Amino acid sequence: MTRAELYRVHKPTRADPRRSRVFVVVSRQIAIESKFSTVICAPVYSSNEGLSTQVAVGVTEGLKHDSSIHCDELVSIGKALLTDFVGRLHQAKLRELDDALAIAVGLK
Repeated sequence: MTRAELYRVHKPTRADPRRSRVFVVVSRQIAIESKFSTVICAPVYSSNEGLSTQVAVGVTEGLKHDSSIHCDELVSIGKALLTDFVGRLHQAKLRELDDALAIAVGLK
């Protein structure tokens, strides 16, 4: 598992109406490789309101349709749940994600 990979998680929470949702791993690599059992992820939704904390993704990243990463909704997910690999962000998209994350946590 590496930073910027996308995984489909089946029934991520009880509150989520979907049977599965895609998440992108946003934790730094050293944390991913550590003994911690969870990593920080951002959910992917089919909606995009054009916020500076959202990153447009789609077929290029392994998804079936245009979607967006929502950096305002970061969650901790168990590594054991991240087994259904979907795709990976390319360098340019990763830079967009980094900018959106910085805005979401108030660093920009």
